[in-house]
Amino acid sequence: MKEATGELNMTVITVVAIAAVAAFFYAVVWPSIQSSIQQGTKCADAICQCNDGDKTCPCQYYDADAGSYSSITCANRADND
Repeated sequence: MKEATGELNMTVITVVAIAAVAAFFYAVVWPSIQSSIQQGTKCADAICQCNDGDKTCPCQYYDADAGSYSSITCANRADND
C-alpha cells in the first residue's frame, strides 16, 4: 500500500510540475513569440523608406482590421542581403 501511495504522490508532483512549466510558457514566453511573429509578418508586407546604413527604418503596412495604412519600424532589409 505504501508503494502505491508513493507512486501516486510522484504522479501528482509530475503533473503539477508539467502544469507549472506550461503556465509559465503560456504567460511569459508565448506573448513574446507571438509579438515577434506578428511584427515579422507586418514588416514582410510593409513598404519601407530606408537610408543606406540605417539599421531600422519607418515603414507603412496595410492593416486589414482597421482598413487603413499603419506605421511600423522594421529592420533595414538591405542590410540583410
